[in-house]
Amino acid sequence: MNIKVRGFDKAFIRQQRERLDKLQHELTNTTRLEESEETQLHDQSRNAAQESEDDAQKLTQLEIDGELVSRNLQRLEPVERALKKIEDGTYGLSDESGEPIPRERLEAMPDAIYTLAEQEAREANG
Repeated sequence: MNIKVRGFDKAFIRQQRERLDKLQHELTNTTRLEESEETQLHDQSRNAAQESEDDAQKLTQLEIDGELVSRNLQRLEPVERALKKIEDGTYGLSDESGEPIPRERLEAMPDAIYTLAEQEAREANG
């Protein structure tokens, strides 16, 4: 592992890795929990008498849980990519342009893999 990346010191990279590891752990655990709750709701629906109001509430909860799982999985991708970039020695460089990502952006968002301008352009383009 190339611990010194783009002028970042070892302590900064270590701190970022710890933050990313923690975030990865939280997202993974939350996703598992939501998936487990979703499975429990399905099981309860199969084994219980059906009331239309109950069904509507369960369906709403399943949609919410599904959306949370989807968001967590989307958020997990750049976290895992940032961890890989630390291993590769490219942390702090944009995946799109190779341009440096400012330290302040990385401190605020350790999973940033694009510059702010690139991220905004990607979000604007969908």
